[in-house]
Amino acid sequence: MRQTTLCYLKQNGRVLMLHRVKKEEDENAGKWIGIGGHFEEGESPEDCVCREFLEETGLTLTDYRYRGLVTFVSDTWGTEYMHLFTATAASGTLCDDCDEGELCWVEEDALASLPMWAGDAVFFDLLRTREEFFSLKLCYRGETLIRAVLNGKENLQIPQEPME
Repeated sequence: MRQTTLCYLKQNGRVLMLHRVKKEEDENAGKWIGIGGHFEEGESPEDCVCREFLEETGLTLTDYRYRGLVTFVSDTWGTEYMHLFTATAASGTLCDDCDEGELCWVEEDALASLPMWAGDAVFFDLLRTREEFFSLKLCYRGETLIRAVLNGKENLQIPQEPME
């Protein structure tokens, strides 16, 4: 089982996003995602998100919050626990070249129009509407979201069409 982190840095109505267009073997190829990556031995979720954010962006997170745990279950990629963070401040200079893809500030209102995983729309809404920590389980068949469970409750509405 994989453990990863993901962080959305929001400043002035914009969110720093990563367009995954550089790696050949990439389950996120062509999609827009937040900043993060895989745990290294001995790391806490906070250690991992700060290290990954710095490595991918050149920025040091200075004000961030652990918001939720997202469990991805997939018939293609296996199970992953993703530790979800939001941030409102970082120091440093945004790097010009990221090995993972293209970094871009995106207006918050435009996020829904980007090609991304359907489950991302679910947790974006939770990040926008809830302050408390949440646990979200997203089940995929291929690239199709088939089930979303919030804090153990099945009655979460799934977007009808995958975001492409």
